[in-house]
Amino acid sequence: MTSAATAEEHPAADRSQSPAPTAYSYRVKAIRLFAPHEPLRAVDVPAPVPADDEIVVRVRAAGICHSDAHYRAGFNQLRLPLTLGHEVAGVVARKGGRVDGLTEGDRVALHYLRFCGSCRRCVEHGEQFCETGGMLGNNIDGGYAEEVVVPAASAVRIPASVPFEHAAVMMCSTATAYHALRLTAPVANKTIAILGFGGLGISALMLARALGAAQVLAVDIVDEKLAFARSMGATPVRSDENLTQALLDATGGRGADVALDLAGRADVSARAVRALVPGGTLVLVALSTAPLPVNPYRDLLARERRIIGCSDHTRAELEELMELAETKAIDMSAAISETVPFDADAINGVLDKLDRGTTTLRSVIAFE
Repeated sequence: MTSAATAEEHPAADRSQSPAPTAYSYRVKAIRLFAPHEPLRAVDVPAPVPADDEIVVRVRAAGICHSDAHYRAGFNQLRLPLTLGHEVAGVVARKGGRVDGLTEGDRVALHYLRFCGSCRRCVEHGEQFCETGGMLGNNIDGGYAEEVVVPAASAVRIPASVPFEHAAVMMCSTATAYHALRLTAPVANKTIAILGFGGLGISALMLARALGAAQVLAVDIVDEKLAFARSMGATPVRSDENLTQALLDATGGRGADVALDLAGRADVSARAVRALVPGGTLVLVALSTAPLPVNPYRDLLARERRIIGCSDHTRAELEELMELAETKAIDMSAAISETVPFDADAINGVLDKLDRGTTTLRSVIAFE
C-alpha cells in the first residue's frame, strides 16, 4: 500500500503529463482517471519522449493496488486526468542521451518514487520524503499504459528467473510490507500479527517467515483468506469484536510483538494494540483517515507500546527484494490471484471488487 502523498506535498506533480512528443509520431494506449467516482477510460496519448536522464519503459505487467481504488474514489486530490498504476515492470524501449548502464530490451521494474537524493529530507530522513519528489500513478502518469517515462534512477533490474508479474507486485505491496517489517527490525523470533490478509498480507507473511519470525498471525474476516493463510503456515484469527482475546489465545496469552495494519480498520487496529506485548508496536500502513480509538494511558503508556507510520519504501529495499526472489526466499506466485487483460472494463472490474471487499489477493494486468 502506498502513502497518502498529495500533489501539494510533491511539487513534481507538474510532471504529471508526458512531455510533448518531439521525435515520435505514434500514439500509445493509456487507461486514465478523468474524474473521481468515475470509471477509468482508455484513450490514446502521445508516445512518451525521455529527457536526457530518463528512460521509456514498454510495460509488460502492472499490479492493481487497493490504493488505485482509493484514488478512483476520490481519496486524494489528484491532478486529473491521470494514468494510474504504480506497480510496473517491463523492458527499456528508449533512453535519454545521458543514461548509462541501461540498454534497450533490459528487463526492469520501476521504483515509483521520483526523488532528488540531495535535499535535506532525502539525506536525513529518506527518499520517500523528498522535498521535490513525486509518485508514479499519483502525481506522475503511471503504468496503466503501453509505455511510461521515468528517471533512469527508478529502474531496478529484474533477474532472469523472476517473471514480470512478480516483479511488478514487488514494487509496492511486497516492498511496503518489507519496509514496515524493517521499521520493527529485528523480526527474527518475534510474533507478527498481520491485520488484513490481502495483497500486502501475503507478502508480509512470506517476508516475516523469510526473516525468521517465530509466529505469524493472519487476521481477517473472510473465511477463504483465513483458510489460505493457514495453508501458507500462518495462524488464522478472525477480526471480530473478540479480536484482542483471540490474539492472546493464539499466542498462549503472550501477545504479539508487532501488528501490521494493512486494512485501515481503526477498530481492528485498536483491538490489536491491546494484544501487544509490553513494548510492542502497531505499524500503520493502510490508507485511512479514521480516528484510532485507543486509550493513551491504558493501551500505550502503561505498557510502553508504540504506534508508528509506514510510508512507502526505498530503492535499496527493492534491490534486496529482487535478491530474495532470485534465491527463492520468497515466491510471489502465491500473491497473485489473477491476471487480467490491459482493458479498461477489466481494470475497473478489479477496482470495483476492491471497493466491495474481495476474496482474492493481488490482481495483475498482463500486457501482450
